[in-house]
Amino acid sequence: MRFGLIGTGPWAETVHGPALAGAPGIELVGVWGRSPERATALAAGLGTHPYAEVDALVADVDAVAFAVPPTVQAELAVRVAKAGRHLLLEKPLAADPAQARAVREAVDAAGVASVVFHTDRFIAQSRAWFTEVQELGGWRGGWLRWFAALQEPGNPFGSSPWRHERGALWDVGPHAISTLTGALGPIERVRATGGPADLVVLAFTHASGATSTATLTAFAPPAACGFEAAVWGEHGVLPMPLRPEGAFLDAYRTALQELAESARSGARHPLDAEFGVHVVDLLDDAARQLGA
Repeated sequence: MRFGLIGTGPWAETVHGPALAGAPGIELVGVWGRSPERATALAAGLGTHPYAEVDALVADVDAVAFAVPPTVQAELAVRVAKAGRHLLLEKPLAADPAQARAVREAVDAAGVASVVFHTDRFIAQSRAWFTEVQELGGWRGGWLRWFAALQEPGNPFGSSPWRHERGALWDVGPHAISTLTGALGPIERVRATGGPADLVVLAFTHASGATSTATLTAFAPPAACGFEAAVWGEHGVLPMPLRPEGAFLDAYRTALQELAESARSGARHPLDAEFGVHVVDLLDDAARQLGA
């Protein structure tokens, strides 16, 4: 499958680009970015071609991988879907529900495949944990804590305007929703409480009857940074394994292969644009509660 890459930021440089350039059965045709200079440099490093116009790149490929902020992604994704190209999207799908629905409608109308890259749902060790959780059953709830420090010198995402503006709710909130959904099933409701800076505590009600919580901040004291997730119930507490070294590249290659398979088979992926809309709806609901 011939892919184009839209985006030239740190995530494109370290994950999207290298994975696209080295995945079996995938040809990276070219790169487009809002900065022509960065697109030229990234394309050279990946052994592919920079494109001056996004529509020219879209015309030359079968599918497009996105590594741009959610508002930009949503606008371009509609154009890409209308052109009949498959989409490998970043989380969150969009910056608000209306944008997210526009992407989903364009995907459905064009009959193209879509996958939203919720990282842990594509990591082999995490998938093994999800499988164990589902096979054992009897879980009453779970939790997830994700503390990061965008303000730390050297953080590759520290200069990302949308992450500073939106905070942890929109940056790592999609991961929390996806991970807790993978473990405990679909989420029906969210309750949100805010704290200092962008600290947010989310309480989820799952269709299974389980409840879970997520505590998130992108501006934690560096000494407090870290990640943990677990479920609890009849079998005690079952922690989620931490991501192994190099997991992001392998996970993205898995997402590429599964998008290609979805395009070939016509079967919808569980983490498609429809799921992306659901995540954005939950985030928007939480944001409204925090605003109130």
